[in-house]
Amino acid sequence: MMRILITCLIWLGVVATVQAQKVGVYAVKLNEGKANPLFEVKQSTPGKVGWRNRVYINPEVEFQTMEGIGGAFNEIGGEALAALSPEKKDELMTNLFASDEAGFTFCRTAIGASDFGIDAYSYSEKAEDYKMKHFSIDRDKKYVLPYLQAAFKVNPDLTLFGSPWSPPGWMKVSGKMEGLQPEGNRLRTTPEIYKAYAKYFVKYVQAYAKEGVRVDRICIQNENDADTKYPSCQFPAKEMVAFANEYLAPAFKANNLKTGIYAGTFRAANQMDLMDYIQCKDFSGVDGVGLQYTEPKIINDARSAIPGLKLFHTEGHCYNGKNSVEQAEHRLEEVAGYINSGSTTFTYWNMILNETTKSGWDWTQNSLINIDRSNGTVTYNPDYNAMYIISRFIKPGDVRVASVNRGNLYPIITVKSPNGEVKILVHNHDEKEQTFQFVMADKDVKVKLPAKTFGAIVIK
Repeated sequence: MMRILITCLIWLGVVATVQAQKVGVYAVKLNEGKANPLFEVKQSTPGKVGWRNRVYINPEVEFQTMEGIGGAFNEIGGEALAALSPEKKDELMTNLFASDEAGFTFCRTAIGASDFGIDAYSYSEKAEDYKMKHFSIDRDKKYVLPYLQAAFKVNPDLTLFGSPWSPPGWMKVSGKMEGLQPEGNRLRTTPEIYKAYAKYFVKYVQAYAKEGVRVDRICIQNENDADTKYPSCQFPAKEMVAFANEYLAPAFKANNLKTGIYAGTFRAANQMDLMDYIQCKDFSGVDGVGLQYTEPKIINDARSAIPGLKLFHTEGHCYNGKNSVEQAEHRLEEVAGYINSGSTTFTYWNMILNETTKSGWDWTQNSLINIDRSNGTVTYNPDYNAMYIISRFIKPGDVRVASVNRGNLYPIITVKSPNGEVKILVHNHDEKEQTFQFVMADKDVKVKLPAKTFGAIVIK
């Protein structure tokens, strides 16, 4: 009888703690692609907590301040969006960018053509136009800028960064934007080319601003180790930093541009570009680095070498166009890997693609949303559900806080908002419901999460 009484008192204590702390528990199911996938999880008597389900959190130990979560705009996505009626277009953009929906806050766009442009193009097509007299963003006014403008209409505070896949072809050794050229897929290393390329970036930021699209930062070169059939350019890290120090940063300053300049986007696919970067002696022209496809070990090594290094994530795993639940199940693990290693962002790749899921170079990738251009059908994929809950609960100004999950069986991110709320994202990848226990100095909270869900726990 005494044992039953003690058990009841313990349970009543847990309930009292949960109520006193006003704990909210929310989740999404990845196998239900829908525009509004979030649901509140009603709590009942907690089950037994295994040691792998116990998370210790210290909100007083703070790390990086978050800048936001989002995805990438591209020309193919903009063309697909243009096929929708105004009403469907507004609904879709609201679902992506409204604060009470997915609420994306940090996004990417290409400077000229990306691999998910319709084909290769730049803003300077006339050879040897060093003064950029013929510079033009007219092509972007058809699909890219309307896509961006629709997003800024919903979220005027959206942070946007741009990066080129290739400089204009005439600036390169090969004379062509697309790679795999025997002459060499690199920028010509002459002062007049560097000056022209710096002016190109200045003109881009200024031209977009005139269209109502604020570019908050640029990364100098997407995947600077790449040599591909689509637009690409090999731009060694040390040369990139020298270009920023001697040409790009002075050009931005002379034109009163507040746009940040970041090295990268680096990846750890084939080369050690991030390690080459940290060997540079002068970082006066760069604000930090953009990273994608980079292992946490390499990120942590770089941060150890340069304490205070500013870094942000630039592109999520693109997969192969299958848009499967199994692929989406890895998304929180991927996001946690970057954020728990010090990134201030996570940037999914294609937010929107058409019904083919193909690039302009005929290869398929995943996306949050697919639009069938022939009938205007909008499909929300499993990755949309995953990114919806992550972006809904990780906001600019949140601070990552210390947490320990013994065994690391469940991917977890812990942040604290400016109002003091502690927010926990966790993936219950099991086939059955799980009870999790979150332990802080003066709080001990147990919550249940349904099987196969991404959950968000908010402790006020």
